[in-house]
Amino acid sequence: MGRIPSFDRAEVVRAARGVFWHEGYEGASVPALEEATGLRRSSLYHAFGSKRGLFDAAVESYLDEVVRPRLRPLQGADVAVTAARDYLVGLRDALARARTLPATSGCLLINAASAPIGDDHAVAETVAAYRAELRDALAAGVAARHPERSQGERLRLAEALTGLVVAALATVRVDAQAAARTLDTAVDLLEG
Repeated sequence: MGRIPSFDRAEVVRAARGVFWHEGYEGASVPALEEATGLRRSSLYHAFGSKRGLFDAAVESYLDEVVRPRLRPLQGADVAVTAARDYLVGLRDALARARTLPATSGCLLINAASAPIGDDHAVAETVAAYRAELRDALAAGVAARHPERSQGERLRLAEALTGLVVAALATVRVDAQAAARTLDTAVDLLEG
């Protein structure tokens, strides 16, 4: 019978998530993960199988605790007229908060997509699914805001907004003001 882990798995995953988010998969060294989580390599490997297993758990945690709560108002039966605008403004504000992971590191998944780990089939599928979830959520917000527009127009606008969100998340690491302007442009397109 194996030893029962004496640590909070969710807390360990959150701590590792911060390292992966800031450093990327390739840049996240095992010693940095040990330091952040307070666990030794053997405990990490026993609990998660490998560095990659820990990364996969961190990605799921990121989706469940960071991404989906922000998208939730855009999903469901009754999407408010202001939901898409609120999402875009809230994201802009989150990216503007100095010394936070969103401001300094953008998006864990967008970062992974542009790194060597993004060539991995499972990671690529996860990133594509995230983008589709974002697009679908924004499409619901656009439909609530612009019910008078054709479905084609609403879908094109949702695609444009999705592209602008992805651009802002990729840009914030190097130019926070440009990321904010990109999201302001998204708000203008939505409201236009």
